Amino acid sequence: MINVIANAAVNGSETYPVWLVCVLGMGIVFLGLICLILLCYVMSGIVRTGTKSAAVASAPVSVAPVAAAPAVSMSAEEKGRVIAAISCAVAEELGTQPEAIRITSIKRV
Repeated sequence: MINVIANAAVNGSETYPVWLVCVLGMGIVFLGLICLILLCYVMSGIVRTGTKSAAVASAPVSVAPVAAAPAVSMSAEEKGRVIAAISCAVAEELGTQPEAIRITSIKRV
């Protein structure tokens, strides 16, 4: 293969065999792909070690329990507005009219 390239350079002709150009082109492409794969493995290893050390550093922190919010009393008018807003949102998501939806109960989550 090297003799073909050297003879072409010596003779002054710039034509290379088609098979040589094809092999060199595919070889360079696959070499680049292998380099990308190796780079992905290295980067994922770096990210994994960074997240493990961050998780270990933040693990011993204790969190105080949050007290439940007191129940908010609403007037009948406010309850009606909340129900109307919920029924409109559900109707929009389902693609129907709000009048076609019947809400039987609403529970605070």
